[in-house]
Amino acid sequence: MSHSQFSLLKSKRFGPLFVTQFLGAFNDNIFKNALVILITYFAAEKLSMDPRILVTAAAGIFILPFFLFSALAGQLVDAHEKSGFIRKIKLVEIGLMCLASIGFYLESVNLLMVVLFLLGTQSAFFGPVKYSILPDHLEEDELIGGNALIEAGTFLAILFGTILGGILILKAGGTMYVSLIVLVMAGIGYWSSGSVPEAKAADPDLKINYNIFTETWNIVKHTAGQKDVFLSIIGISWFWLVGFVFLSQFPVYGKEIFGGDEAVVTLFLTTFSIGIGLGSLFCNKLLDGEVSGVYLPLGSFGMSLAILFLWWVSPEAVVVDENNLIGIAEFLSSTQNIAVLLGMLLVSIFGGIYIVPLYAIMQSRCDATYRSRTVAANNILNALFMVASAIATMLMLKMHMDIVDIFLVVGLVNVPVGFLVRRIVRIRRAANAKEEGNV
Repeated sequence: MSHSQFSLLKSKRFGPLFVTQFLGAFNDNIFKNALVILITYFAAEKLSMDPRILVTAAAGIFILPFFLFSALAGQLVDAHEKSGFIRKIKLVEIGLMCLASIGFYLESVNLLMVVLFLLGTQSAFFGPVKYSILPDHLEEDELIGGNALIEAGTFLAILFGTILGGILILKAGGTMYVSLIVLVMAGIGYWSSGSVPEAKAADPDLKINYNIFTETWNIVKHTAGQKDVFLSIIGISWFWLVGFVFLSQFPVYGKEIFGGDEAVVTLFLTTFSIGIGLGSLFCNKLLDGEVSGVYLPLGSFGMSLAILFLWWVSPEAVVVDENNLIGIAEFLSSTQNIAVLLGMLLVSIFGGIYIVPLYAIMQSRCDATYRSRTVAANNILNALFMVASAIATMLMLKMHMDIVDIFLVVGLVNVPVGFLVRRIVRIRRAANAKEEGNV
């Protein structure tokens, strides 16, 4: 049965959840980018510390809670009614944004770092319920469309939040503007969460294991026992590794390769985010609502070819004149630069086609009583892959590799990943054949 994913936005089964998660992602990114800008421009003066170290520490501080608390979060979501759990998380977000406002008012980097850790913790608890509640409210042939909207909305929220946080924090009274916006968005998010329909506990008799280390091992080990689900999680984690490389290196790529200003970097981020959205939405058209991995090789190999094209059309690094950086108009005056944007767009479109089926496969094929813990295992491995991405990128930079060569390495390593995710299709075909043989 064919579904228009946009009709889901009008549905009470999905619309309030979409708004809630969109505003949460928006708040995360407006706060994070405002903090990074604040650190970059004021930390060296106020704290006598290298701002690059603080920015790197900030990234680690936000990711750390996903390692520490995802296992506990997955258990709690499986053991409780999900819509009420969402409202509690959004209420916590309001409190965190109040604390963030105090930190911005005082221009206290230390307090804002604490808020960043707590915000990462809040996100670690929201992740399992955000994805595990979808199969409770959507039919199986709506899962692809629902996940497509979630992914498109997440990247647009990242885009809007990052841009707005960077623009506002440097204006006169910028900390006040950022504080007001995050408070208002948190309030609207809590209001929208009140309309999310109830979703019963998957395992109300679950005994919670509060030992976060043993439980982290337990849920990853349990998930590894379901081959197609675990391969989907590995595929999702790889996507976030690739995305992390591109998003984290766009500022350096824009400045060192093109001599571009911050507006050029914003253009890169916008192009990439729009491409993810287009690819995600187009994926539902390709699959016509069917939860299937048939187009995973297209998405994966398409990303590799697009990255190779991006590497091929990227120019040699320029000698950067800090006082004469080019803007968007001058950047777009070059045919070669337009080809670069096309390459970015293709990378992200194929990325959207690749990522959406993986989430739907993970949600629909895992044990329903273990779904939130499966999503938690996914979040743990996502964080692990992103940390590995950061370490690998730093090592390649230490080896004096150009940014475009780092992109090429990612594209080449992505090729065997395409063959890996093909196994998901084979596993499902084998399972279907076995079921038909038993009939």
